[in-house]
Amino acid sequence: MSQLARFPKLSAERYRRILREPAGRVRCVIDTDTRNEIDDQYALAWAFLSRDKLQIEGIYAAPYSFQERINEQREADRIRQRGSTSDEERAMLARHIGLLRQLDEAGINVHDDRQLDPQGTVLVSPGRGMELSYQEILKVCDKLDVDFSDRVFRGSDRYLASLDEPIKSEAVEHLIATAKTATVDDPLQVVAIGAATNVAAALLLAPEIIETVVVSWTAGYPTTVMDIVQPSFNMEQDVLASQLLFDSGAPLVYLPGFHVGAQLSLSLPEVESWVRGKGEIGDYLHWLYINNPHHLRQGFVDHFARSWIMWDLINFAWLINPAWTPSYLTNAPYLSADCRWYRRAQPRHLMREALDINRDAIYRDFFGKLAALDG
Repeated sequence: MSQLARFPKLSAERYRRILREPAGRVRCVIDTDTRNEIDDQYALAWAFLSRDKLQIEGIYAAPYSFQERINEQREADRIRQRGSTSDEERAMLARHIGLLRQLDEAGINVHDDRQLDPQGTVLVSPGRGMELSYQEILKVCDKLDVDFSDRVFRGSDRYLASLDEPIKSEAVEHLIATAKTATVDDPLQVVAIGAATNVAAALLLAPEIIETVVVSWTAGYPTTVMDIVQPSFNMEQDVLASQLLFDSGAPLVYLPGFHVGAQLSLSLPEVESWVRGKGEIGDYLHWLYINNPHHLRQGFVDHFARSWIMWDLINFAWLINPAWTPSYLTNAPYLSADCRWYRRAQPRHLMREALDINRDAIYRDFFGKLAALDG
């Protein structure tokens, strides 16, 4: 029997019931690659400041690594230097030429590890990324003066290599156990804001939990976009795990990053006005903003007329007030190995997909809760 055949088949009525808009205080667990950049820390802070709406039962450290993406950028630079010889090489160069020019202008060598990753948090192995994220979750909790150490768990130290070999971890064990205490009328909201590795492992080890969980995941383009320029980081790291979110039949709220989450841009003047000075966490979030480990990797040497997208706030916006992320029910697509959407003649199971976001309402709520710390 194939691994996919082991998943329960839910009715359309069941999907509509479990994928209804959340209301009241919801139970959730958070799966996050917290140290990969800075948006996860902002999202975690907002989640903890919103515990009137969120009953957080666990936080899981997800693996991450930018090594493969940077390797591709370096290969694109080599193609640029020697000249392209095939359509494939020209396509690779086209994907990265804008970034390479930005690095040129900033005087940053894409082949120099020390220039690209002075903090040592970008060019890491997936397992190292998971450990850095685990420690960062604890740091955010400390800045919030929240003792949550007994509910923070290490996840996988590598990406999913086969559906037949799900990776066990403390995070996966906790997710399965917690999901088994949920019901269709009070489902466990699994907030996935990184690679889907831990979530996929839990689904493979305990397929029955699809009856009592709702996974919200942010990545990629809307499923109506049939062609892409660059897949999202969350999606491309562990493509097999990403595919499983759509193939398993697990109730899914898909929150596209591009066009939707991308509206959550935040500028330094806003951070200085409404984040800095708002308790220890506000000062830490401000420090993260001005010490973003990805600025140099992208050739940014100043903050003038720039902003940064806090992508991962979108998952919590959906749970705190679903009106801030208008969505609709649609049939789940297939995800190809090169991260493109496609559909077949026979529709698949239902999922929910966001199509817009109320950026200002989200930041007004977040900044308002930070301001309360200052009082």
